[in-house]
Amino acid sequence: MKDVRVVSRKASKANYNERSLIVHDDPKAIGSEAFRTLRTNLQFTSPDQELKSILITSVGPGDGKSTVSANLAVAWAQSGSRTVLVGCDLRKPVVHHIFSVSNAPGLTGHLTGQASLEEAIKPSKIQGLDIIPAGPVPPNPAELLQSRAMSTTVARLRELYDIIIFDGAPVIAVTDAAVMASQVDGTVLVIRAHEVPKDVALHAKTLLDQANARLLGVVLNGVRPQDQKNYHYYYYYDESDEAI
Repeated sequence: MKDVRVVSRKASKANYNERSLIVHDDPKAIGSEAFRTLRTNLQFTSPDQELKSILITSVGPGDGKSTVSANLAVAWAQSGSRTVLVGCDLRKPVVHHIFSVSNAPGLTGHLTGQASLEEAIKPSKIQGLDIIPAGPVPPNPAELLQSRAMSTTVARLRELYDIIIFDGAPVIAVTDAAVMASQVDGTVLVIRAHEVPKDVALHAKTLLDQANARLLGVVLNGVRPQDQKNYHYYYYYDESDEAI
C-alpha cells in the first residue's frame, strides 16, 4: 500500500462537522484527492481477498483517526459503494460530532439490547453513507466489542453494506482496537508525524500483530509540507496551523 501523508488542522468537538469532512465540503481540494487515493490503495491491497470491513486505529489519542475514518467513508460512498461508518471508540466517541447526529442509541445501545440495529443506524447527509455512532459510554467497552452481539452485528452489516469502516480506539491506550482487529478484514494505523516516537509506533504494530490483525498500511498524519520538498504527496489545509 502506498504511503499517504496528510497535513491538517486540529478541530474542537464544536466544529468537527464544519471542518473535518473535506472530501464532501471541498471535493476538488488536494486533500480530498488524498483520501480518494487512500481508498484506491486499500482496494488494491486485496486483489484476491475480499475487503469489506476496515478498522481505523491510531497509536494514541489525537492522531486524527476519526477524521481519517470519516473522510475515507465519504470517499467510499462517493464511489457508489453502500457504506457505513461505525463508531467503535466507545470511550471517547467523536463520530456523532463530525456528522452532527445524535449519539443515542448508538452501537452500545444496540449491543446491550436497548435498540435494534435499524434504530442504531442513522442516515448522513452523504448519499450512500450511513452512520452508527458509538452511543453512551459503557463501563465495559472491551467486553462489549468482543461479545457475541458484536460478532452478530458485524456479520449483519456485511450483508447490508459493501464497505464497513470502523473508527476504533487508539491501540496503545486500551485493548479495544486489538479486540476489533480480529473481527475485520484489515486494519489501518494512523500515526501523527513529528510526535509519535518510533519505538512507540513499533509497539503499536506489535500489539496489532499479537491480535492477529491484518495491517493494510499506515497513514502518516500532520506532516509539515516544508519537510517534504523532495516528495510528491497529497496534502490538505484549512485556516489554522494545528494538526488533527
